[in-house]
Amino acid sequence: MSSSLDKLKALTSRLEEKLEQKETDSKVAEKKVVQSEEAPIEKPAKTTPHTQKTSTAKVKVSSDDVRQENIRRVKELYEKLKIYEKSPDFDNIFIYKAMNLSGIGLKEEDFGEVREGKYIQIIAITYEPDKNGKKKAKNISLGYFGKAETLDPILKNEIIEFVLRWRYEKAFQNVEHYKDLIARVETPSDTLF
Repeated sequence: MSSSLDKLKALTSRLEEKLEQKETDSKVAEKKVVQSEEAPIEKPAKTTPHTQKTSTAKVKVSSDDVRQENIRRVKELYEKLKIYEKSPDFDNIFIYKAMNLSGIGLKEEDFGEVREGKYIQIIAITYEPDKNGKKKAKNISLGYFGKAETLDPILKNEIIEFVLRWRYEKAFQNVEHYKDLIARVETPSDTLF
């Protein structure tokens, strides 16, 4: 059981490292272009038995591959955990503002620990206006999995993985949003709006 959690933590760590490396490589490449007025000289490709791409192209493809693999796995878990019963359209699960677990710890100090006497649920959080038009947080159960004590360890890991991978995709979407906003600031017309 703990080896599955360790594998999940290791996967999350590797994915974060790849994203950080991509950002670092991108910043270094941008800095080199700004420093040099002539066209950048393309370095010979670092090759592996599976690729003939340049190192910068490999990083971009690698990041896209990581994201596509993450989405593929989220969709697989969406089906396996029967989230479709509460949210029939897969693409709509990313409309939620946040996602959490009830009955299982996700903080560093209690990661993967079930809370005795609690019920396990995947909770999506959205904001909807109340009768006065003020936005209020609303919790929506996307999956109910019974009492913590009776939860199968493999199912527990899949539930945790689903929530973490959903959050990972949501982070990608937020990064895209901010890239778009920054692009609007960098190339404004008369006004930003």
